[in-house]
Amino acid sequence: MAMFRKRSKKSTQYSSEQSRETKDSGSQPLEASLQKNIQRIKETLGNSGDLIIREIQIGEEKGIKAGLFYIDGLTDIKSIQDFIIEPLMLETRKTPLKEKLSSGQDTLRIIKDFCLPSGDVKEEADFETLMTSLLSGRALLLVEGQAQGITIGLYEWEDRGVMEPTSQTVIRGPREGFSETLRTNTALIRRKIKDPHLWMESRRIGKFTKTDIAIMYIKGIANDKLVEEVRARLDRIQIDGILESGYIEELIQDNTFSPFPTVYNSERPDVIAAGLLEGRIAILVDGTPFVLLVPALFTQFYQSAEDYYQRADIGTILRVLRYIGLFIALLGPSLYVAITTFHQEMLPTPLLISLAAQREGVPFPAFIEAFMMEVTFEILREAGVRMPKSGGQAISIVGALVIGQAAVEAGIVSAAMVIVVSITAISSFLFPSVNMAIPVRILRFALMVLAASFGLFGITVGLIALVLHLCSLRSFGIPYMSPIAPLIPSDQKDTLLRLPQWGLITRPRLISQSNVVREHNLKPLDPKSQNQQEKNQKQDQKQDQKQDQNQEQNQQNQEQKQ
Repeated sequence: MAMFRKRSKKSTQYSSEQSRETKDSGSQPLEASLQKNIQRIKETLGNSGDLIIREIQIGEEKGIKAGLFYIDGLTDIKSIQDFIIEPLMLETRKTPLKEKLSSGQDTLRIIKDFCLPSGDVKEEADFETLMTSLLSGRALLLVEGQAQGITIGLYEWEDRGVMEPTSQTVIRGPREGFSETLRTNTALIRRKIKDPHLWMESRRIGKFTKTDIAIMYIKGIANDKLVEEVRARLDRIQIDGILESGYIEELIQDNTFSPFPTVYNSERPDVIAAGLLEGRIAILVDGTPFVLLVPALFTQFYQSAEDYYQRADIGTILRVLRYIGLFIALLGPSLYVAITTFHQEMLPTPLLISLAAQREGVPFPAFIEAFMMEVTFEILREAGVRMPKSGGQAISIVGALVIGQAAVEAGIVSAAMVIVVSITAISSFLFPSVNMAIPVRILRFALMVLAASFGLFGITVGLIALVLHLCSLRSFGIPYMSPIAPLIPSDQKDTLLRLPQWGLITRPRLISQSNVVREHNLKPLDPKSQNQQEKNQKQDQKQDQKQDQNQEQNQQNQEQKQ
C-alpha cells in the first residue's frame, strides 16, 4: 500500500543483522556447577541484600543439591514455601519419585513434571534470560549437574488495583481504569472483548529496564500491514530504559516536529476496546496506566466515550459544542486583538464606544494585554496542577478572580480583555484529551502575534498554514485529517455528527479494510408502524387459512364426483 512508508532493503537487512549480532553477543550459557552459578549470580547482582538464596537437598539426605533464588518483595514467599520447597523436600523422598531420580533420567524434566504444581514453569539455558526472569519476580531453581534452570512465576508486588481513571472524568460508563500492572491491563481488555481473535504479542524493550510491552489487536479486523508496521517500529527501538508509554509514543510517531499528537492514549479500558473494534492497535506498557492506540486521527481527540453511551442527538450536540470550543480556544484572543486594533469598523457603534471607554486608562496595546493575561492564566493553570489536591483548585480559582479584578481596577487591562481570556480558558477545558489541548494553547500565542501584526489577514494566513500542516500529517500511514481530508462520505456518520447505533454500519475505511461491515441491528420500528405490521401479518394469515380451506373443499368435491 502506498500509505505506508517504504523502507529500503539495505536498512532493513542492516538493522536485522545488527539486532542478531547484539543478541548473539549477549547470549551466555549456564554452567553445570551449582556453586559456580551461585557465585556468578551473587557477583552479577553485587551481593544485593534483597537476593534470597536457599540451598536444599532433593531426594534422600545425600541426594541432589539444588539452589532456589528469588528477589524479596517481587516474589510471593508463602507460595514458594507451599509450591516449591515443600514438594521438593517431601515429595521427592517418596518411593515413585525417588526411583525416577535415582535412575539417572533427566532431573529437570522430572522436577518440572512431578514436583512443581505451579502452572507457569519454564526451562531456560541462557544466563541473561534467567537473570531477567529473576529480576522480573520469577523464582529460579538450579540443580547440580544441570546446565539449565527452571523459572516459576510466583509474582507478588504492590498493585494500585483497578480504580476510577483520574485523567478522564467518567460521567456515564464503566468506572474502571488501567493500573500499572501489565497483566491487569490485558485482563481488563479481555473482559471487554471475549473473542479468540483478540491476539496479543509480547516484547521487552530497554537495555536496563527490560520493560514488558504488549501489542493487542483483533485478527481479521486490524489491517495486517498496519500490524506489521507497528512491529517494525517497536523492533527498531534501541534505548536504555522505558519508564512510561510516553517514551514509546515519542519513538514510534510519524512526525516528530509537530505540536499535534499522532498517537492516542487513554487509561479507560472501554475506550481502548472500542478502538480495537474499529481496527486499531493497542500498545500496553508495563508500569503505566496509559495505553497507546494507533493510528490516531484528528477527529478522534474530540470524541468521548460518553458520546456513544448517550442518545445520538445528545452525543451529537456535545460533539458540536466541543468543536465550537476549539475555535473559541484557538481564535478568541487573536480575533479580539485584530478587530480592536485594525478593524474597528466591524464593531457596532455602542460596543465600540464601550470598549473605547474601558481602554481609556489602559497604557498597553491590546496585544500586550492579551499576552499578559494569557501568560498569567497559564501560570495559574500549571500551579493548580502541581499544587496538592487539597489547595490546588482553590488557589487557581481565587488567584484568577483576585488577579483579574485587581488588574482591571489598577487600569493595567480592560474588563473586556478579562472576559475574552476567561471564555478562552474555559473553552480549552472542553477537550476530552489533554494531548490536544496543549497544541491549541501553543498555537493561540502564534495567532495572537499574527493578529497584532497583520490583523485578520494574518489570522487567515495562519489558519491556512495550520490546515496545510494538519493535512500533511500521517499516523502510521493514515492521513491525519481523514475522513475530512481526504473526504470519505461513508465515514461521515461518526465524525462531526453521530448517527444512532443502527446507523453505524461500517468501520473506518482507511483503518480497517478486511472486515469493514459491523454486526449491526436493524432500525427499530415505530409503535404505530409495528402495530400496523402486526395487523397486516394477521390479515395475511387469515387469507392463507381461507385459501387452505377453499383448496380442501375443492378436493372433497372432486372426490365426491369421482
